[in-house]
Amino acid sequence: MEEDMEGIRINKYLSEAGICSRREADRLIQAGRVLLDGQAAVPGDRILEGQEVILDGKRINKEEEEIFLAFYKPKGIVCTTANTEHGERIQNVVEYIQYPKRVYPVGRLDKDSEGLLLMTNQGEAMERILRSRYGHEKEYFVKVDHKIDDAFLQGIERGVPVLDTITKPCKAWKESETSFRIILTQGLNRQIRRMCEYFGYRVVYLRRDRVMNITLDGLKKGRYRKLTAQEIRELKREIKKENGDKV
Repeated sequence: MEEDMEGIRINKYLSEAGICSRREADRLIQAGRVLLDGQAAVPGDRILEGQEVILDGKRINKEEEEIFLAFYKPKGIVCTTANTEHGERIQNVVEYIQYPKRVYPVGRLDKDSEGLLLMTNQGEAMERILRSRYGHEKEYFVKVDHKIDDAFLQGIERGVPVLDTITKPCKAWKESETSFRIILTQGLNRQIRRMCEYFGYRVVYLRRDRVMNITLDGLKKGRYRKLTAQEIRELKREIKKENGDKV
């Protein structure tokens, strides 16, 4: 276990064990579901070598193997590790893929959309490189409910008022009379749908085809694959850049 002489924060420990993000770990701790050496953990607790962490009655050990998956998420699957939403049972992405080791989604792809979703047990690093301020590209294919014109494409490229902000400039180009591709470097909630609505269009189909250098190529809907060694090397280079390390 490495962090410093005083151990590792419990939320980071849970994240690096592939349980969830740090934020979700804090929620689990506050809900009283996490024990540290038999006592209810509190946010800010630090884990020392040899201490025992229990979540919902199960001992948690940090994963040693790095797992990086590309998953073609079908429409209707929710990008969360929870199995209920608003009191109702949902099918989450972790249950859907049934990977033999614990992994969780990096970022989100809304329930009504399909396409590429990265999954890993190395959550902290992956979340860091996908945050919008780092400017990493995500490419989408979009179909709308009526014909696209140049004013629409130029407008979304310049930026659109969404959720009390203006979307960052992006690239967009026409594929057919009612479909286009768009490359974003940020990830606001339902961003593409909101951008289209601003110009009077309704999205009828949305698919994410690429995240950075990772694509859907050759991947069938509902299936996953392990990232190639080259893809993982590229991701790690990006992580090092963001940490200020030498590459």
